[in-house]
Amino acid sequence: MDKVSSLFRRAAWLVVSVACTVTATLAGSPAARSDATAYLVNVTVRPGYNFANADQALAYGQQICGQVGAGDEYDTMIAHIKSDFATSDDYQASYLITQAVNELCPAMIWQLRKSAARQEQLG
Repeated sequence: MDKVSSLFRRAAWLVVSVACTVTATLAGSPAARSDATAYLVNVTVRPGYNFANADQALAYGQQICGQVGAGDEYDTMIAHIKSDFATSDDYQASYLITQAVNELCPAMIWQLRKSAARQEQLG
């Protein structure tokens, strides 16, 4: 009886180990999730953007995500934001881009980094 019980425990342990390994492998790394609330807090509290309301701020952030997804050049996006907000402050423009991508479309961070790196190499 002890051999059967021991064999059963080993088999059960093996099944549990394999199940955990398969689950961990299939789960992989967690998907990047957007956080509209964090975006809104970061861009509506900071002076200089003056969005009329949260919907307008979110729409603008989603527009930035669309530009990054379409492969727009980083300098072009900076110039567009500076024009929209009547500022000459590169930091203000880059902050808005960073907040939009980090919080609304985090899966596109690598695209933004590649675009900014290309501009750095050209400039």
